[in-house]
Amino acid sequence: MVSDLFWPGDDRAGDHLTPRAFLEAMVDVEEAWLAVLGVEGVSLHADLDDWLDHGWGRDIESGGNPVIAVVSGLRAALEADQPEAARWLHRGLTSQDVVDSALMTMVRDAVADLVTELRRLVRRLAELAREHRDTPMVARTLTQHATPTTMGLKAATWLHGVLDAWDDLERLAFPVQVGGAAGTQAAVVELGHDPSAARAGLARALGLADAPPWHTARRPVTRVADALVACTDAWGRIAADVLTLSRPEIGELSEGVGGGSSTLPHKVNPVLSTLVRRAALTTPQLAATLHLAAADQVDERADGAWHAEWDTIRLLVRRTLVAGAQTADLVDELRVHPDRMAATLTAARDNVLAEQRAMAELAGHEPDGDYLGAAGELVDAVLTRASTHLEETE
Repeated sequence: MVSDLFWPGDDRAGDHLTPRAFLEAMVDVEEAWLAVLGVEGVSLHADLDDWLDHGWGRDIESGGNPVIAVVSGLRAALEADQPEAARWLHRGLTSQDVVDSALMTMVRDAVADLVTELRRLVRRLAELAREHRDTPMVARTLTQHATPTTMGLKAATWLHGVLDAWDDLERLAFPVQVGGAAGTQAAVVELGHDPSAARAGLARALGLADAPPWHTARRPVTRVADALVACTDAWGRIAADVLTLSRPEIGELSEGVGGGSSTLPHKVNPVLSTLVRRAALTTPQLAATLHLAAADQVDERADGAWHAEWDTIRLLVRRTLVAGAQTADLVDELRVHPDRMAATLTAARDNVLAEQRAMAELAGHEPDGDYLGAAGELVDAVLTRASTHLEETE
């Protein structure tokens, strides 16, 4: 797969939320719904190979959403050999039911892959925190030297943020959407089906959570967005530290590989950190679009706010997947330079121990020790939390 020239590394997201994946997910919904209506053994995937390039899939603009063209093409393909399936195809559903249910299945699968990447990242961050539990370095606040700390505590702080994001992902639910034309499920009732049972049947078939219609109640979408942005927030924080501490004049961290320059042969640029930071700077705006769309819902189906979600979700999911893989590689290959950390700490020692001297005077004793406080215990607590997460998800 060729990477997107506008978003280097996009190929790391694989086939998640591609046009082809969207088409297949919508067809899965229609196929599963036929079974709910009692039309068994129908496969709707046979004629999809040419859908995106020509034929009945060419005109999707006229309906304002892809479902109308999909249903029209599927029905035409069924009418000759499976007229009963053609007759019942899509009956009781509306376009939003198909799009929302398809998006939820795609996002669910993407989140599952994201959690796998998080597990790898958590393991490596835990190794870093454990290995450098007692590696001293200067803590910096507002860009300036503050007090002594350890590289282990820095890595543990990164890990804490990643674990918080993992928790948010684990709490997500991916609900099915079955509301019919205006969210009342009237057509399903008119067709003689129990609306709750039909909805639950589609949820089971697609591996989604059963839920009442949520056509204009978009918290399932914004909750996903918030969880994904929590991930890029945590990763961006790691990338920002690496970018700062890998500056030549600091040199306490460096990327394992780095990248070159088109004109300066001496440079080894922190490319992965840069690309992760790129995602952290852009995904919040995508989530903001989804929140704005949620706030702008109207009537029983929104005129534009719903439509704004689809590509926004696609970008948000793919960019998060890419950044997750890049962060895992960044941490896997990260190089820690304890000698530079020690040299900086030694050079700044009088200043960074100023607070210790003030506290010791206040307490009535001479300054003693390295002034790391509970740094080691804080590292251990985060390591315990990480171990619990890994054990519970094996």
